Amino acid sequence: MSSSTRHARPLLRGLQRSVPRPNPSRSNGYHSYEHAQPAPYPPVESSILSSALSHVPTHGFTATALKLGAREAGYLDVSTNLFPRGAFDLIQYHLVMRRLGLRDSVQFPQESEGKRVGVGAKVRLLTLERLRANKPIIHKWQEALAVMAQPSYVPASLAELGKLADEIWFLAGDTSVDSSWYTKRASLSAIYSSAEVFMTQDQSTDFKDTERFLDSRLEDLRRFGGATGALSEWLDYTGHSVVNVLRSKGVRI
Repeated sequence: MSSSTRHARPLLRGLQRSVPRPNPSRSNGYHSYEHAQPAPYPPVESSILSSALSHVPTHGFTATALKLGAREAGYLDVSTNLFPRGAFDLIQYHLVMRRLGLRDSVQFPQESEGKRVGVGAKVRLLTLERLRANKPIIHKWQEALAVMAQPSYVPASLAELGKLADEIWFLAGDTSVDSSWYTKRASLSAIYSSAEVFMTQDQSTDFKDTERFLDSRLEDLRRFGGATGALSEWLDYTGHSVVNVLRSKGVRI
């Protein structure tokens, strides 16, 4: 067993725990547009974090970006004390808002013309759109991955990844409530995370290589149905890549 696989398997166990349980009525809180739900962040925090995100392309997911965001939003520097986890709070805000934005950012015009779009095609479009949302900050995302991989932040990171996979399958029209509900979401989580890592190293025009990588992984999912062997291969790639990223940032692994 490779070193990267040993590091990846605990993440898989955490991911399996983080994937939300199936609910035939789809009444869980992840799909806030179905039911009246409070905003994901209080107004002051949302204002600061939103402004801070505009500084991430230059300053990364850092305390500096948070301070600049606070000033831009009209608050004192001390207001950053609202975010005791510092950079991770800013990273999590990016993850949450990009997940919630999927519903309005992806349309399926073919359906309005009476043409049926399959669940698989929708999953591809939604996953690709979520990856594209990282474009403005992709050159800073390796640093974000290093923060997310810190032991104290792994549970929250995996929980958000599980919510993203659930959101994509739900928006794609998946209605399964059997055991495949879990495997599809765990498999998509592995696919997305590996494509996201791949994207941080992609030098192709408009990230076309990442799109091809995603299509290849989704084809594997279609062929193998999220079988354990295929998922293990994806995790091996993801674990190897993340470990290398962390080592490049000076993390001892």
